[in-house]
Amino acid sequence: MAIRDIVYRNNIVTISYRIINHNAQKNIVFLHGWGSNKELMVMAFEKSFHDFNHLYIDLPGFGGSINTMLLNTYDYANIIELFLQQIHINAVSEHSIIVGHSFGGKIALLLNREIILLSSAGILLPKPFGIKCKIFLSKILKYSPISLDFLKAQDARNLNSIMYEVFKCVVNEDFKDVYARFQQKATIFWGRNDTATPLESYHTICRLMPHAKSHVLEGDHYFFLQQSSLIESLYNKDTISQ
Repeated sequence: MAIRDIVYRNNIVTISYRIINHNAQKNIVFLHGWGSNKELMVMAFEKSFHDFNHLYIDLPGFGGSINTMLLNTYDYANIIELFLQQIHINAVSEHSIIVGHSFGGKIALLLNREIILLSSAGILLPKPFGIKCKIFLSKILKYSPISLDFLKAQDARNLNSIMYEVFKCVVNEDFKDVYARFQQKATIFWGRNDTATPLESYHTICRLMPHAKSHVLEGDHYFFLQQSSLIESLYNKDTISQ
């Protein structure tokens, strides 16, 4: 594991990362989802994509990366871009690919490189009735002495105060226009039984990105943990066919 400090908006953001060097001419960057860390992505992908040098990053506020600022997804992308420039990851799309899971997929969209999306976030769907009730109750009880942890989404629990505010910001971002504007090469993978980012989101993204290759695989939101070889194989097949 390595550490690098990035100066962003006059603050220090500490980035924890890991490089697996395959002496390749191309780089592949892995961005984990909300509440996760780089080790999950290492576990999934370190034995695949051997034609690339691997870079695994803890996003600010997760794993070994430290954040003390209120950030949105655009801020995350700016920080990761500064980080990639510092470690000399080439910005030319054919030399580097960004793999983004869930929240990491939203960041990948903003980095102007080829992307592989894994159950990517950013498509706002109507909230279930139960979620609406929790939001209503939290607003009513906001200034009461009662602990409101039981009303928080699973992804919002165990967060410090700053990261909880970050969560409330990023979870409400609508990225439909960002998907529609994306012009680089894109490959989309999704878990058939994903409930965190359901197939409805997948179909919406496919409509917004008609140029992208897309695949639905067996599994849930973390379908990729056991299917990295299949993902690599399908990606290579798509590349050859283009």
